[in-house]
Amino acid sequence: MKLTSVGPSGPGAKEKCGLFGVFGDPAAVEKCFFGLHALQHRGQESAGMVLSDGETLYGFTGMGLVGEVFPQRRMKEMSDLHAHIAIGHVRYSTTGSSQLINAQPLLVEYSLGQVAVAHNGNLINATLLRDEYEAHGHIFQGSSDSEIIIHLLAKPTHITKPDPVAHVLNHLQGAFCLLLLYPDRIEAVRDSYGIRPLCLGRLPASGAYIVASETCALDIVEAEFIREVEPGEIVTIDKTGLHSRFFDGPAAVTPAHCIFEQVYFADPSSTVFGENVHIVRSRMGQQLAREAPAQADLVIPVPNCARCAAGGYAQESGIPYARGFTVSHYAGRTFIEPQQPMRDLAVKMKLNVIKEVVRGSRLVVIEDSIVRGTTTKGKMGALRRAGATEIHLRVACPPIRHPCYYGIDFPSCEELIANNRTVDEIRDYLEVDSLVYLSLEGMLSCVKDPPQHYCNACWSGKYPIHVDEAVSKFAFERYQRKLFE
Repeated sequence: MKLTSVGPSGPGAKEKCGLFGVFGDPAAVEKCFFGLHALQHRGQESAGMVLSDGETLYGFTGMGLVGEVFPQRRMKEMSDLHAHIAIGHVRYSTTGSSQLINAQPLLVEYSLGQVAVAHNGNLINATLLRDEYEAHGHIFQGSSDSEIIIHLLAKPTHITKPDPVAHVLNHLQGAFCLLLLYPDRIEAVRDSYGIRPLCLGRLPASGAYIVASETCALDIVEAEFIREVEPGEIVTIDKTGLHSRFFDGPAAVTPAHCIFEQVYFADPSSTVFGENVHIVRSRMGQQLAREAPAQADLVIPVPNCARCAAGGYAQESGIPYARGFTVSHYAGRTFIEPQQPMRDLAVKMKLNVIKEVVRGSRLVVIEDSIVRGTTTKGKMGALRRAGATEIHLRVACPPIRHPCYYGIDFPSCEELIANNRTVDEIRDYLEVDSLVYLSLEGMLSCVKDPPQHYCNACWSGKYPIHVDEAVSKFAFERYQRKLFE
C-alpha cells in the first residue's frame, strides 16, 4: 500500500472537520473549491481536494485556508485534469497535530487500486486498532486517527467480504462522517449515532450530486437540498445515481446528534439535524433571557456566533440590541486555533470594542459558550477598559465540564474552565458583575427532537458511546515529538 503525500505545490493528503463532494459535474473542481470555502468555519489549518476523471485519482493538499491552498494558478492546473468527480476537506486537528502529513483527503493506492478518504469526527478505538495493525507490521505515516481507515480497507481478509466498506465501518467506534472516493464513485458515510451532520444535494442544471457537512455549502453552489445522510447509512453516488444501504441497521441505536453543532460550530444559515441553526440559537437566547434576566441598558453579542442568541435575548427581554465589537474577518475563529497563544493573539486581532457604544452602559454580554475562558476574560477586560459600568455575562449553553471524544477540540479536563470551578469562581476569574449559563434542560428544550437524541456529554458527562480511556490528541506522535524536543 502506498500513501500519497505531497507538499503545498503538488498532489496530496488530509484530516478533520468539513467535507464536500461533487459527482458528475464538468466544473467539479470549481464547485468543490466554493463548497470548501463555505465550510471554512469548520477548519482553518489545512485544506485539500482529490479529483477523479473516472479512471485516476489526483490529490492536492496544503496548509492554510482554502484560498491559500488553492490559488488561481493551482486551480487552473487542477481544471486541466478534466475531473467530473471531487471530494474536499478542511481541517482542524482533534487527533494529530497540524502538519501536512495529517492533511486530508488521504489518498492511497492498495491492491484494489486507488481510494481517497476524508473524515469528520474522532475514532475512539483508533489507538487499539493502530496498536493491533502496527504489531502485524503495518507502517503509519501520519499521526491522525483517520489513517487507520485506510489500513482497514486494505486488509486482505476485508477485501474479500461481500461488502468490504460496510465490514470496515463496523470496526469503527466513535464519530465519523466519511467521504470515500474511488475512480468511479463516491461513498458517503455517517456513523450509526449521527453525531456529526452530513447532507445530500443536487445541482438542477447539470444533475450532479453534492454531499456536504452543512447545507450552507449546498447553497453556495446553488444545489437543491435532497436530505440528510441517515445515521448508519452508506450512500453510493455513481453514474447510475444514488444507492443506499445500512452498515449497522437504520435504527440500530438511539441518535446522539452533537448539539454543540447548533450552539457554536455550524453556520447560522445551515440546516443541521433538521433545523435552521440561526432559529435554534435565537430560541436559546430567548430561553436564556427567561432563565437569567438582568437590569441593563444594552444587549451585545460576542461575535460572531453569539449574534443569534443575543438577538433572541434582546427580543425576549426587551433590552435594546447593540453592536459592541467590530470584527476582523481575516483573523480566523479563535476556538479552533490549535494552541492557546495563537487563540489569544487571534482575539486581539479579531475584536475591537466600539467605545462610544459601551461607555457608561450596563451591558448584558451574550457568549455562545465558554471553553477555556482565557479569550472571554480578554474580551470582558476590553469592555471594562472601554468604560462599561456593569457587565452581566450570559452564556447560551451550560458550563462545559467534560472532554469531547467525538471530534471537538477540548479533550483535556485541565483545559476546561468549568471542570473544577463553580460558576461564582468563573465569574470572579472573568471579572464580571454576574454570570449565568443556560440550563441543560433549557438548552434541550430549544431543539425539535427528544432530548435523548442529542449528545450532551461535554456538559453532563454522559457519553453515548463508552470511552475506555482518555485519548490524547497527540497519542500517535511519540516519534514526531521526539524529533522536535
